[in-house]
Amino acid sequence: MSNTATLEVNGQKHEFPLVKGTEDEVAIDVKTLRSATGGIITIDPGYKNTGSCESGITFLDGEKGILRYRGYSIEELAEKADFLEVAYLLIFGELPTKEQHDKFHADIKSKSVVDDDVRKIVDAFPKSAHPMGVLSSLTSALTAFNPSSVNVDSEEDMYNSVVKILGKFPVLVAWTLRKKNGLPLDYGDNSLGYVENVLKMMFKQPNEEYVQNKVIVDALDKLLILHADHEQNCSTSTVRIVGSSHAGLFASLSAGISALWGPLHGGANQAVLEMLEAIREDGGDTKKYMAKAKDKNDPFRLMGFGHRVYKNFDPRAKIIKVAADEVLADLGVEDPILDIAKGLEKEALEDPYFVDRKLYPNVDFYSGIIYRAMGIPTDMFTVMFALGRLPGWIAQWREMRLRKEPIGRPRQLYIGETHRAFKPISKR
Repeated sequence: MSNTATLEVNGQKHEFPLVKGTEDEVAIDVKTLRSATGGIITIDPGYKNTGSCESGITFLDGEKGILRYRGYSIEELAEKADFLEVAYLLIFGELPTKEQHDKFHADIKSKSVVDDDVRKIVDAFPKSAHPMGVLSSLTSALTAFNPSSVNVDSEEDMYNSVVKILGKFPVLVAWTLRKKNGLPLDYGDNSLGYVENVLKMMFKQPNEEYVQNKVIVDALDKLLILHADHEQNCSTSTVRIVGSSHAGLFASLSAGISALWGPLHGGANQAVLEMLEAIREDGGDTKKYMAKAKDKNDPFRLMGFGHRVYKNFDPRAKIIKVAADEVLADLGVEDPILDIAKGLEKEALEDPYFVDRKLYPNVDFYSGIIYRAMGIPTDMFTVMFALGRLPGWIAQWREMRLRKEPIGRPRQLYIGETHRAFKPISKR
């Protein structure tokens, strides 16, 4: 294969180098395009064909259904690693030794206390506030309590910032839920594992002991691992582009949370449950709604099936389907919404229309089912997604800063009015 690509514009040929990744992906390096062609740019709405960076964190092949973190398959990580191991791997590049893992967890716990003044900010929100708005605001507020910027050239400074946000973020997640449920705010229990502590902080009632359920712990651990990173998606790209201005880590993460909030991104699992609720209110006939989904003239859209990137199957969905079945079996939940979900799943896996088009249930479909079974309110689903995505965002921010990437500044193709003379208001 040639090492260059040739672009011909107005009879003039311009050559641009081809760049090859470690998984044999090929990109055309067009950073000199404007200067070489006298101002011509590419236009690519949604950046579907544009690589915004070079990254060594996550490899994703949508056609083959492959997802790897730092070279490790998502299947193996979900089966053999815990969430903190995966977080360490994503952020620092290698799986931790036993000593590194223990120190990482101990350091996270040592930084987990949130300034008590943050409670006042929590108290200021009405119970009706959307949890993602609360979480984004609280994350941004951490900047006020940690005003010094991160020295990215200092490994110690960078490490301390990482363990600080990994310690405090679960507290903010738990406080967001407890505020919504009218429960007193809790600081957690440093004798517990990371995921066990998250669950206790979220669900402990003030008048009774909290008992851990291993099936729930394992399912949440897997969910967080599966959501930990997903290459250059909307929220991750947001974290990187905000961070490229040298905005701080907390501010960049807050921007990522806001991007994740959208129903086309992290809000997809919330949209799944809202769809299931609508089907239940209409009588719960899954066959009727599968027929509506196949009708091109029907505005109904089946949420939680298929994926923008995965054109064959979502490898995360295969893993979390097992966990969903285990959670439902263990809890013995009787819920018409979950019955409808299982009905839709069965139809989609057997109906040739969906099978032929690879419209399989995706990770959002199964994660929504698990969160509902656990007793997490629908509008908290995206908050849980953010908790899982946190290490990926940190890793991407850290990589972008260490690579000294330039500030993000996309171009545009102007389609507005050409030059016009100003008219006084009396003549308009």
